[in-house]
Amino acid sequence: MELIKPGTTINFVGVIKVAFLASLAAIIISIASLVLHGGPNLGIDFAGGTMVQVKFKDKVTVDEIRKALATVELGKSVIQQFGYAADREFLIKTDRSSSEIKGLTGSINEALGERFGDGNYEIRRVEVVGPKVGEDLRKKGFLAICYAMIGILIYITWRFELRYALGAIIALVHDVTITVGIFSLLSKEFTLPIIAALLTIIGYSLNDTIVVFDRIRENVKKVKRQSLREIVNASINETLSRTLLTAGTTLLVVAALFFLGGAVIHDFAFALLIGIIVGTYSSIYIASPTILTWERIWPSKTKRKG
Repeated sequence: MELIKPGTTINFVGVIKVAFLASLAAIIISIASLVLHGGPNLGIDFAGGTMVQVKFKDKVTVDEIRKALATVELGKSVIQQFGYAADREFLIKTDRSSSEIKGLTGSINEALGERFGDGNYEIRRVEVVGPKVGEDLRKKGFLAICYAMIGILIYITWRFELRYALGAIIALVHDVTITVGIFSLLSKEFTLPIIAALLTIIGYSLNDTIVVFDRIRENVKKVKRQSLREIVNASINETLSRTLLTAGTTLLVVAALFFLGGAVIHDFAFALLIGIIVGTYSSIYIASPTILTWERIWPSKTKRKG
C-alpha cells in the first residue's frame, strides 16, 4: 500500500535548521520543567511509601476522604481520584510505609469505616515500597535505559557506521527527554510502567530510524552522482509511506488503549502516544539529517557531488 506517490520529493532536509531549533526549544522546556519541579514526579515505585486504592459505593469527594483520615498520621500524602468519576475510586498515597508506621493500612481502614460505614467502601489494592527498595528501583530503571542506549550505539556502529549510530542516539535521547518533560509539565507520576514505556519508545523509534538508515546506505552505494544531502532527502521520501503506515496503525492501537484500556494503563498508553509521535518526527527530522551534520564535521572517504 502506497500512501505517498512514487517520485514525491518533499524537501525534509531543507527545513533541518527549523526542526533542530524546534527540538532544541522542546528539550530546553523539558529540562527547565524537571529542574523547577525538582526532578520527575516519582511514584511510590521509586520514592517509596504506601498507596491504598479504595472504591466507594456512593459518591464521595476528596475533601470528605481527607477529613475522614485526619486522625491518621499520613505524613506527606496525596488523595486523588482514580479512573473515571463514575467508578468512584480513589488513590491514597503517602510517603510513610507500613514498616515505618505499624498498622498504617489498618488505621486507614478503621478511619474510613468510622466515617463512611463498613460495606460502603472496598479497599481494592495496597502497595507498600520501602525507601531503599524505591531507590534501588530508581537506579536500575535509569541503568536499563543507559544500557539500552549503549547497546544501540555499539550495534548500529557495527551494522552501519559511527555517524549513523550517533544520529540514532541523538534522536533517542531527544524522544526520551521530551516524553519525560511532558510528564513533568503535566505533573504525571513517573512509575515502573513509564520506564517500560520509555524502553518501548526507544525500540519503536530505533526501528523506524533503522529503516531510513538502511535506505540511505543502499542509495549511497547505488547513486554516485548525487550529494549526500540529496540522497538523505530522497531516502526519507522513499520510506515515507512505510513510516506513515506504521505510525498510523500503531497510534490507532495505542489510542484504543489510552481511551478504552482503563485507568491502570492510562499513563503507560499516554507515554506511548507521545513517544510514537515524537519518535516518528525524530526519525525524519533529527536522526537522518544529523548524518549530514556529522558528514561536515567528520567527512567520509567517499567524495560526492556538492
